[in-house]
Amino acid sequence: MLTVEWSEGGGWGVPHIKPFQNLSLHPASSALHYSIELFEGMKAFRGVDGKIRLFRPMLNMNRMYRSTQRCCLPHFDKDQLLQCIKRLVEVDQEWVPHSTEASLYIRPTFIGTEPSLGVSRAGHALLFVIVGPVGPYFSTGGFTPVSLLADPQYVRAWRGGVGEYKMGGNYGPTIAVQSEAARLGCQQVLWLYGEMEEITEAGTMNLFIYWDNEKGERELVTPPLDGIILPGVTRQSLLDLARDWGEFVVSERKVLMGEFLEALHGGRVKEVFGAGTACVVCPVGSLLYKGQTHDIPTMQNGPDLTKRFLKELTDIQYGRNESDWAPVVC
Repeated sequence: MLTVEWSEGGGWGVPHIKPFQNLSLHPASSALHYSIELFEGMKAFRGVDGKIRLFRPMLNMNRMYRSTQRCCLPHFDKDQLLQCIKRLVEVDQEWVPHSTEASLYIRPTFIGTEPSLGVSRAGHALLFVIVGPVGPYFSTGGFTPVSLLADPQYVRAWRGGVGEYKMGGNYGPTIAVQSEAARLGCQQVLWLYGEMEEITEAGTMNLFIYWDNEKGERELVTPPLDGIILPGVTRQSLLDLARDWGEFVVSERKVLMGEFLEALHGGRVKEVFGAGTACVVCPVGSLLYKGQTHDIPTMQNGPDLTKRFLKELTDIQYGRNESDWAPVVC
């Protein structure tokens, strides 16, 4: 693991790569009481050529930096942190699976360690990075569609809040809703927002809808980055790929639940899928909303676009296609 300590009086300490071990924290540490903490999620991939690559890591560094600002934790040098992470992956390279179905998960974490009770800016902090090999994210398997529970009484984030930042406080409160979804036979939660029931995210994934819009145009749409959506690295990559293809309209805009159901019942919805570092892309097969299950024809349509995105991204991640999105570590 990698650790770097910071204090208001001494600034940043020397980075250390050390054996994986427990942390020793003061019981009053601010991260434990006031959730002054944030994290990132990245992966390292062992390519078909044996080389180990990251995937667009500077997007993670930029997002982590924005979260740091919102959490009032000390600023860090993004390039230097990335170099430290690369060195950690190099040291732990034997933990990167020899498989194109698995990867090494990388979890940079930044916590306030101020040893006193009081809601204030932390004068002490710890940045650490842990890694571990991972396989497919969802228990349903590598490319099996998931079902979503959409219940407007639950809200993940709101404008003016911290939904666009990767903080632990955004995740803990969702576990009870996830458990309710599981009780009702669903794998994930479709988060709605506001009286108009804006569609936002699916579980911990960004959501994409591929459909024929009201103008009769084939369109790929995902909710905009307007304060309640996490700016996912995979989300940005899918948008970049689709715009580069130039084969259909690509939009970042609000989609209301009523608008989606109208399109679904009108036969205009082709595919719905989530996207994220953990899952890459994940097809959605059904939606439970107000006691009624709505089947989504994602799998009946291939799902051609979802599979295409999966192949494009994994070809880059595992070195089948050379790209500056996937810098070689070692």
